[in-house]
Parts: sequence; structure tokens; C-alpha cells
Amino acid sequence: MKRDEMLQRLDEPWDILIIGGGATGLGAAVDASSRGLKTLLVEQSDFAKATSSRSTKLIHGGLRYLQQGNLSLVLEALRERGRLCQNAPHLIYHRAFFVPSYRWWQGPFYGIGLKIYDMLAGKLGLEPSRHLSKKETLEALPNIEPQDLHGGTVYYDGQFDDSRLAIALAQTAADHGGVLINYMKAVGLIKENNHVVGAQLRDEESGKEHEVRAKVVINASGIFSDDVRHLDNPKAPKIVQPSQGVHLVLDGSFLESETAIMIPHTADGRVLFMVPWLGKVLVGTTDTPVNKPSLEPKPHDEEITFILKEAGKYLSKNPNKEDILSVFAGLRPLISAEGTKKTATLSRDHSILVSDSGLITIAGGKWTTYRKMAEDVIDKALLVGGFEEHLCQTKALKLHGFLENADPLDPWSTYGAERKQIEALIKQSPDLDQFLSPKLPYLKGEVIWHVREEMARTVEDVLARRTRSLLIDAQTAVKVAPIVASLMAQELQQSKTWEDSQVSAFKTLAKNYLAKNYLIKHS
Repeated sequence: MKRDEMLQRLDEPWDILIIGGGATGLGAAVDASSRGLKTLLVEQSDFAKATSSRSTKLIHGGLRYLQQGNLSLVLEALRERGRLCQNAPHLIYHRAFFVPSYRWWQGPFYGIGLKIYDMLAGKLGLEPSRHLSKKETLEALPNIEPQDLHGGTVYYDGQFDDSRLAIALAQTAADHGGVLINYMKAVGLIKENNHVVGAQLRDEESGKEHEVRAKVVINASGIFSDDVRHLDNPKAPKIVQPSQGVHLVLDGSFLESETAIMIPHTADGRVLFMVPWLGKVLVGTTDTPVNKPSLEPKPHDEEITFILKEAGKYLSKNPNKEDILSVFAGLRPLISAEGTKKTATLSRDHSILVSDSGLITIAGGKWTTYRKMAEDVIDKALLVGGFEEHLCQTKALKLHGFLENADPLDPWSTYGAERKQIEALIKQSPDLDQFLSPKLPYLKGEVIWHVREEMARTVEDVLARRTRSLLIDAQTAVKVAPIVASLMAQELQQSKTWEDSQVSAFKTLAKNYLAKNYLIKHS
């Protein structure tokens, strides 16, 4: 997957043009290209730059939606979870979650709910839930708060690395003839007889503008959906209410278990997850309404304080500001509901709208249901574009790099079948077989692979999304930025000036991820 080669095809006529390179857009590109439609996807920044790289890393049915009585959303999500486990076993793996009981009635209450969860999953279920006594709980989770603990219930859901799945989707679409270009911004729409027939695009690297024609244009730009809708109709009402979710990353010593903890009800009405991830513990999340979407949202001090306080209630060792390795925020593209101010109550389901000019917008949803969202929006595109019937192929479509029996604890598992090619690349130079840092599980050779085969264009692309260095240890990521910049400059044939600007830009970006830059009250 090479950007220069993709650019050479940009000006061809297309069946489908997709604006947005997050989970929704990439899923739609896989669906459309696998049906045999000529598909182009453009993304204003990097693939999964915004919401789709900042999730809780879970492929799940959504216990909270079950609590709200939204059975249809839970059923759909559980079906999609099962399909994704089958189609991308190198990217999705089972994770045990423990729901603690600190009052006598919580055990039976949560236990019944989780049995219903198991039942709804049916044949696509993972493993059955089961009760643990207090003794069994402390053996499985030695760092859980023992005071007043009665035991609890273990259930199973899926875990994944969101931005790595995004890259796999881009590669899968490319495998089926799709063209996908990052750093290509849609700056206008082309209309004939008041019907959208394409878009004006600007290459954010070169500044060059292009006019691209397509039979159907799909707006899958997530939190920026309203911006694209306003290119079509400046008076179109806003449909997206962004909601900010913040996550903290702590050292693995805070959990010392491969079992995650799920707290069903926190002070703000959300669930709280404490999940093992890449040797660390991912803790989150919040639900804070945001007025304006941003590619780089910044956590609020009170959100970080809230998570520390809530996590401290359930861990024997209370985390503090000094323990935070990284903090990051993401914006959910929730569909707004008139008169509703609390984003926790807004639906996580997706909506598809078709404007008078034929622009299709898909918004809402979540990672777990990306495939079904893609199927629905491409079905709609066939109708809008007057295409002949092309049946959906993705229910059993193996994703790029498909490899069974991958070890989820191996950071290289996300490469799947491409692992051997990366190992061969590294053998060409002994220097490439060195870790970027003893604190990170990534080799120098991987950086070369990210540039050559995964369209990484900036130091941020490598350290934030191709690897997860920025998210698991922001301070260490800053320290290795010059190494990454040097490797990339050689591969991209860039100057020392480019290197220096990349390092400077990354250091500025990383300030948002360093806990020392926030005013945090200790729990």
C-alpha cells in the first residue's frame, strides 16, 4: 500500500468516493471494493487519526446498552463481534472481564444480566460467564480492592488494537482494487443539475488540488460529518453531538492480571474499564459533551481526576498523577437528539441520511459494528447510484494478514501473515533489529515497514498509530522521536530540515498526552 502509486490513479472516474478514513469509511471501502465497485477513499489526515484510534480497544456487545434495554443494538454488536473474531483472529482476541460485587445483591444481579448477554450471543458467543468467590477473585486479580469484596462474575468480550485494525481494513480494500489516500482533504463538492457528482480535493502534502468524479459520494467523516454536509448545503442542520472520552494508561503493576475489570456504574453513569493492553493498564472512560470537533482533543483536568478517583475505589493500590504514563482523549460522533444534553443517554447506533443532492452521510455507530454499518451504507449507495445489484461479501471476508492461532500477547500478532516479510526486511540490516527503546516493544525495522507498506507519512503516524508508543508511554515516545524521524527521512528521501520539523511537531503534540501538563487532584 504505497501513497505514490495510489496518487497516480486519483483522477480516474469512480463508482464510489468515500470521504473519511476512520472505522466507518474504511469499512465502507472494504465493502464497496469487495463487491467489485471502483472505490476511492480520501482522508484529510492519517487513517484513524481521530476517534478510531482512541477507543477503549474493545470489540463488545455493550453491557450498558443491555441495561438500557436496547436489545437490538446488543444483538447486532454481538453478531458482529463473533464475525470479526472469525475474519481477523490476528487482530481480535478474547479477554476475560471481571464484574466485582461489593454488596450482597450485586452478584446475582450482574450474574443474571451476563447470562442474558451470553444467551444473546448464541452460536457466535465466546466463552460462558461464571461466578467467582472472593478467594477465586483474589487469586485471579491480586490487586483488586479486597475490603467488602463478595466475589463477582467473569464474562468474555473481544479486545483489539483499533488503529492496527484500521490499517488492516485499508490494506484489505487495496487488495480488492480500492484506492485509499491519506492527507487528502475534501474541500468542496462538485454538482451537476443540483446533484453531487464528485469532490474537490487538496493534497495536504503538496498543496495540489484535484477534481474527482464519482457516481456516488459518501460522507463518512465521523465527528466532521456536519462540515462535509455543509459543503453540500450550508444550511443543513447539525446531526452530530461529539462526546469526549478520556483514557489513562498505567503501568501493568496496578493490575498484575490478564483479566480486565469492568465497573457497571460510575458517578457519571458510564461503565469504567481497567483493561490489560500491551503490558500496561488502560483505564477509562468519561462522557463529556463537546461543542466543536477537533482532530486532537485535549482531556480536561477534571476528567483525569475523575478516572483516578473511580479507579482507586477498586484497586488496592491507588493510582495518582505521577503514575500516568499517557493520557488521551477521543470524540464519539453521537447522533444528536433534540432536547438531550447528557451524551451518555444518546444512542450509539448509526444513521444514514441522503441529501436532496444525493450526498450520503453515515454517522454514529462504534467500532464493533463497523462491518454492518458499511454493508448498510453501500446498500444505500447502490440505490442512490442506480447500480446493478452487487451482493455484500464481508460477512465471511478474511481481512488482510489473516492468520489463525496468533498470540495476543505478542505485539507482532497484529501483522498477521506479514510477519515473515517484516522479519526478512530486518535481516537485511542488523541495525534494524534494535528496539526503539527498552521501554517499548517496537523494532527500528518496523518503522521502515510502516513507511514502505502502511503509508506512514509522519513521525506521529508511526508513534501514535502504526505503533502505539505515544499512547502507552508518552515520555518515552518523545525520546525516540528523533530516531524515528531519521529512519523515515532516509526512507522518504527527506532533508534534515524535515527531520527537525517532524520532531518538533511531535514534541508539541505529545504535550497533550503527558499528565504533568494537567492540574490533577489526587484521589
